[in-house]
Amino acid sequence: MESVPFIGIDRHRLGIDGVGVTTLAAFHGCPLRCRYCLNRRCLEDPEGLRRFTPQELYDYVGVDNLYFIATGGGVCFGGGEPLLRVDFLTEFKAICGKGWNLTAETSLQVPSESVRGAAEVVGDFIVDIKESNPDIYYSYTSGDAARAWDNLALLLSLVGPEHVIVRVPQIPDYNTEADCDRTAQRLVSMGITRIDRFVYRVK
Repeated sequence: MESVPFIGIDRHRLGIDGVGVTTLAAFHGCPLRCRYCLNRRCLEDPEGLRRFTPQELYDYVGVDNLYFIATGGGVCFGGGEPLLRVDFLTEFKAICGKGWNLTAETSLQVPSESVRGAAEVVGDFIVDIKESNPDIYYSYTSGDAARAWDNLALLLSLVGPEHVIVRVPQIPDYNTEADCDRTAQRLVSMGITRIDRFVYRVK
């Protein structure tokens, strides 16, 4: 497999990106254009970014193998959108085996086939669903809310709610606490029990 660009690798994360000690590996590339994007580098020209094949990434992050094994941690793939790189995730999982848990932070703005492929190799998912109101979702992300929600239902059927955390942000100038309540209620009706609600702090 050819190498792909990453916007960053961040080691020794605890209690942020899944179980145990994790390393965050953030892919370049995203299908959304969120107004308060925290990782705008993933939308810019990838020239100059560090590139890895699955084997090269494994060799690079493997320095923390003992931490991963001891804590049940592993690699959290973010971005950008990691589910745009399912072939990479699949090959990486084949290399690291069962000893490392893989987590993906995703907007689920990908084809359903990508969700199915990721569900076979990723242990846990952190889903940035943002909003249930399609107009608010579009105004903030320029994306299709229905696609994210359909893929969430598919993901739940494949891995179960115990492997899914859903983030519900209150976004200044875009949604309200009442909007977040409605989104959370919809998630609960789908069987989601792990909901992370928070407020964006915009400077």
